[in-house]
Amino acid sequence: MVEDFIREHSGEYRRRALWERLPRKVMYQTFKTIIEYLLESNKIAIDAQGKVCWIYDPEFTRWYLAREDLRIR
Repeated sequence: MVEDFIREHSGEYRRRALWERLPRKVMYQTFKTIIEYLLESNKIAIDAQGKVCWIYDPEFTRWYLAREDLRIR
């Protein structure tokens, strides 16, 4: 639920505002744990203004990994 909401509203809200606008209420401590997990797995990023942005794109990553000219030799 949190991932879907962040994906739909990428770059619109800061952490606290995002938590307050979730469709179903989640305890803030649980929400912080989810955010930390998403940050560590490189699915989201927090910009200089503190807004949460969805950055995960598996198809684009696969495209770059398939390019031979970008491989380390």
